[in-house]
Amino acid sequence: MTDDWRQDRIGTALRGGNPTVLRRLKAGFAAIGDVQFLPGYSVLLVDDPAVQRLSELPRVRRPAFLADMDTLGEAVERACKRLDPGFRRVNLEILGNTAPFLHAHVWPRYDWEPPEQVGRPVWLYPRERWSDDNHALGPRHAAVREAIVEELDRLRSPA
Repeated sequence: MTDDWRQDRIGTALRGGNPTVLRRLKAGFAAIGDVQFLPGYSVLLVDDPAVQRLSELPRVRRPAFLADMDTLGEAVERACKRLDPGFRRVNLEILGNTAPFLHAHVWPRYDWEPPEQVGRPVWLYPRERWSDDNHALGPRHAAVREAIVEELDRLRSPA
C-alpha cells in the first residue's frame, strides 16, 4: 500500500481507499490516527473536502458533524477504558491550523503519561513522539482499532 491516501484523505475515504477509516458516519468518516503514542487517537474527517472550517459546513449539517464527533469521542472513551486501566478521559478538538479541511481530533488521555504532559495539550508533546516509527499506526494497533469499531457499531445501532 502506498501513502497516496495521505495527500487526499477525504477523497480516498469517499472512494473507499483510505486505510485509516473505521466507519462512515452521518457527516464524515471516523478514522484512526496516523500516530498512536496515545493509543486510540482518532480523527473525524468531514465528508466534503472543500469544507475547511465548521462555519463553511451548511448550518443544517453542523449538528450532524458535531454529533459524529461526540459519537467517535464516546467510542474511543469506551474502547480505551476497556483496554487500558490507565485511561483517564478524552480530549476533543477542532483546530484547523494545518490540514486544509474540517476535522476533529479525539485524544485519549492516560494516567501513565509523563507527569509533565498530563495536564497539557497533546500538541506540546515532544516532536519526536510524532515522528517516531514506534508510534506510527500499524498492525500492533489492531486491538484498539477493532475495539473502537465495536463501540461505534454499538453506539450507532438502535437500542
